[in-house]
Formats: sequence, structure tokens, C-alpha cells
Amino acid sequence: MIEKINNNNINDFVEKPPPNQPNPAGHLAGKDDDVRVQVDCASLIEKAMQPPQTDADAVQQARELLLSGQLETPENIRQAAENIIKFGV
Repeated sequence: MIEKINNNNINDFVEKPPPNQPNPAGHLAGKDDDVRVQVDCASLIEKAMQPPQTDADAVQQARELLLSGQLETPENIRQAAENIIKFGV
């Protein structure tokens, strides 16, 4: 059988925060409820609109491989076709 529960302990538990944790709502007591954060996103938008920088050496190496025909293997052609199907053109 269940013994009688003392409700006083439950009320104390609900009303008081745990002793080892700060009361996060307590530090805002008496402050305006409407808190706004202003963020300047102009620099982020400007950075996103800039074209990505390319590595000149990587571009030159890719150009040389294309011109030499080393990339035109059946395996590379198949992989390119799979990537076009998977990711689109």
C-alpha cells in the first residue's frame, strides 16, 4: 500500500530553483519583456555574394589533364555521368 505523501515538500520543490543552478529568469526581473537583438548582416551578405576564389595551380593542372586526354577514360566518363544524374548539371 502507498503511504500518505506530504504535499509541503512538493510545493517547496516547485517554487524554489535547485541550489546549485542559477535562476536564469531571475536576472531579468524588472526588465522589459521585449528584448530585441540587432544584428548587422551586411558584411555576411557581401561575403556570400562574392565569387569563390579559385586556386590557379589547380585550374592549370585540370586544364593540362583535359588537354592531354588523361581524364577521358571509360571509368571517368561513367563517374561523370553518374554525378550528372545524381547532382544535376
